Amino acid sequence: MNPILSGAPWLVAHRSMLSADRPYKITLNGCDRVLWQDAEGEIAAIANVCPHLQAPLSEGWIDPQRGTITCPFHALEFDREGCLLQKDAPRGKPLLETLELIIVDDFIWTYGGFEPRLPIPELHQRIAGEYEFVGVSGNKSIQGDFLTSLLINYDYNHQNGTHRELFRVRENPISNYEENGYYTKLVQTVVCEKNTWLEILQNPAILMTPKTYDANMEYAFPSTTVFSTQMGAFEIAQVHILYPETSDRTRTFVLCFAKFNNPLLKLLLKNFFLKAVDTVVEQDSTAIEHSYPRSRPKIRLPKEEVMDYALGLYQNWPPES
Repeated sequence: MNPILSGAPWLVAHRSMLSADRPYKITLNGCDRVLWQDAEGEIAAIANVCPHLQAPLSEGWIDPQRGTITCPFHALEFDREGCLLQKDAPRGKPLLETLELIIVDDFIWTYGGFEPRLPIPELHQRIAGEYEFVGVSGNKSIQGDFLTSLLINYDYNHQNGTHRELFRVRENPISNYEENGYYTKLVQTVVCEKNTWLEILQNPAILMTPKTYDANMEYAFPSTTVFSTQMGAFEIAQVHILYPETSDRTRTFVLCFAKFNNPLLKLLLKNFFLKAVDTVVEQDSTAIEHSYPRSRPKIRLPKEEVMDYALGLYQNWPPES
């Protein structure tokens, strides 16, 4: 496939997504790679296909102490450089292509093998420094192209339809909007209708959301949307991530952060928080997957200039040197 936004920095995983004994597969711009972490916390990434009989290495196992990954078919062992390791045999040349990673705190970035066109944004480290990490939610592959998945995050009108049962948004006027290159920021006041008792019983996470609140939105094109707000006795920050798996498939996951007044509050609300985020991602994914291919719209809604800005960045890629 032709790479999407070649040279953009892609956040492909958070360190918490890599378990100590299980490989983690990613697909970026049509190429499958496998990531794993050794006992020292060093992270490796190589092509996911065994050079013997093309087995997926992500279905094999790792040795954290040796820092190696083993093929599930014939137990062939490879190191982080893609070299085959054999007993009583010298280490040979690499047989598998490696993927260069940039590890910033717990964030795992890559340019996918392309020359960097944009720096890695500082937004993620700032959020991690201000909030406590709660967990990952909504990790799934959307059966939809990257641009459609991207634009729904810049679309403020879809809350009234896509998320009507969850939030019952009545209005969400924007009070401040700033554009600064590939970084966008705005503040909106969200006013919600009251939920029915049946809706609350079906999804208690609704109780987390006040009926009126100010939402801060920050965008680091093209990978990240951050939603942060005060919710009564605690604050949340949802870091929504996107990257293109293939021409018609997009990976998304959300890194959830919060500020809790006390540990008991965290214990009570953590699962509700993660469930609510997962519901939002599922609703957005369904909307994308059930849509027909994009065509020129014949109707225009208020506040679509925010989407226009993101579309312009996409269409005018790559950025000027």
